[in-house]
Amino acid sequence: MPNINKVPASAGAQWLLDAFALLRRQPLGLGLLGLTWGALSLLVLLGASLDPTLGLALQLALALLGPFLFAGLLWAVREVDEGRPALPAHLFAGLQLGRTGSLLATLLPQAAAGIVLGVAFLALIGPESLQRFAEVAEQMRATQQAGGQPDPALLNGLPVGGALLCLLLALALAVVVALLIFIAVPQIAFGGKPGLAAMRDSLRAGLRNLPAMAVYLLLLFVSLLAIGFAAQLIALVVQLLLGPSAAVLLMNLLLMAVLMPLLAGTAYFAWKQLLRDAGSAAPPLPPTQIEV
Repeated sequence: MPNINKVPASAGAQWLLDAFALLRRQPLGLGLLGLTWGALSLLVLLGASLDPTLGLALQLALALLGPFLFAGLLWAVREVDEGRPALPAHLFAGLQLGRTGSLLATLLPQAAAGIVLGVAFLALIGPESLQRFAEVAEQMRATQQAGGQPDPALLNGLPVGGALLCLLLALALAVVVALLIFIAVPQIAFGGKPGLAAMRDSLRAGLRNLPAMAVYLLLLFVSLLAIGFAAQLIALVVQLLLGPSAAVLLMNLLLMAVLMPLLAGTAYFAWKQLLRDAGSAAPPLPPTQIEV
């Protein structure tokens, strides 16, 4: 069992501040890694537009690759923190850690949450009500576009209570998943822990420091709103110059370029602070030239 530090609530804000400072130190190097991840996501969307089956296969492949890409971002973040440059090849460093099973295990909480939410959705709402929800949403959208006011009577007969319960369950499951995987990947990549043990350490650290986690999640939400607003402003300019398609493409790439290094940075600094033995457990950095 690792020694878990008890930190003040303000530590949650400090993780985010440290991650922003690290991103400002090497915006191009770290941003390029997030941009590459975003480009991979766009390839999945392109494949789905060409063939639905191909899109599903690519989406599954990217989901399985996700923990390895995040581990690679963590390596790059640690490089920058140690005063070295972030390189494009670092994004795929997670593939060379030799911890395939442990990294893939971090997908289990998300899969389990999806199954639980799906079962709850079918039990509380049902497929027929889902179709009815879609029809009502389309009618309300059409009414608003025509300049009218949607009729509240359209909601009569819909299982609104069940939908609210599903929403509350989704929020609760999201918090549990966040606690399980928040510092699990750095604990696997740097601490050498197996996947389930790393998620247990992450959960114990999060539960012991719930005030810091609450502050972090709140400030992260506010930061995401600000980042999204800035990206939309840039997208509006691009839309005037190059059209809506280019604007949407650029906005998504910009969001990934900032968001993914930011999330990796907060996980890295939280791991260093919450786990007392993190610094001594971390192995040496991989070579800067990584064969892919």
